[in-house]
Amino acid sequence: MLFFHPVEKRLTNPQPKDRTVAIGSLGAIGRVVAARLDAGIPGLQLAAVSARNVARAQATVAAYRRPVPVVPARELAEHADIVVECAPSEAFAEIVEPALRKGRTVLVISVGALLSHPEAEALAARHGGRIIVPTGALLGLDAVRAAAEGEIRSVTMVTRKPPKGLEGAPHLVTNNISVQGLTAPLKVFEGSAREAVKGFPANVNVAAALSLAGIGPDRTTIEVWADPAATRNMHSITVVADSAEFTMSIANVPSENPKTGKITALSIVAALRRLVSPLSIGT
Repeated sequence: MLFFHPVEKRLTNPQPKDRTVAIGSLGAIGRVVAARLDAGIPGLQLAAVSARNVARAQATVAAYRRPVPVVPARELAEHADIVVECAPSEAFAEIVEPALRKGRTVLVISVGALLSHPEAEALAARHGGRIIVPTGALLGLDAVRAAAEGEIRSVTMVTRKPPKGLEGAPHLVTNNISVQGLTAPLKVFEGSAREAVKGFPANVNVAAALSLAGIGPDRTTIEVWADPAATRNMHSITVVADSAEFTMSIANVPSENPKTGKITALSIVAALRRLVSPLSIGT
């Protein structure tokens, strides 16, 4: 008697479809992220961008390997699964709200604006969207989040920047504080993270991110210094908790925009990779 063994079916997992990404603004941060996506990140595909200067943005994307449309900020969610908000804070709602209403994943860099729009989290929950805050120019948010699962007693951050990187900040203008011609470090602000992001919306989004990871914007203490000897944007964080006490410092190389460090754009790229990577490192 002959026995015929059934042919074993080889089970294969279908290749997942690339997730599409739209970039809100092609400034110092957005241009780097868009270029990295166009160069190729496995599992991700650039789908659209927005910009205040449409003609310049169109010239930029025309040179890409795969040119994408330049669309109004409010329409980014029509083109992509993931929307990256890296625009001036006044454009926050125009980019983020339509994306969350469509259930998109939104990477937010204007974290200070997130404090001013607490309804965004509820909007995401209602429509199945998701808000992700990349580490940005900071470090150690994983450790702060872990400590927050226990009891954090205090979080303090001291920021030192070249005076040029602070010029024009609302807190300086309102209080008639000049940072020109300094010959020694000048403390220009001390207060809560909530107050800091209002007074320095283009400078200390890191303060908002730190506060959200830890004990909130009203209990997180921030100092801002204009330091004429500084050539980098420096942040030093001290956390006292029941699980650990730690201090972290970072000195960021400024991008072409002195208010923003180069590492901020790279942090977004890393966060995007993590969304599609089969291996995730960190909390």
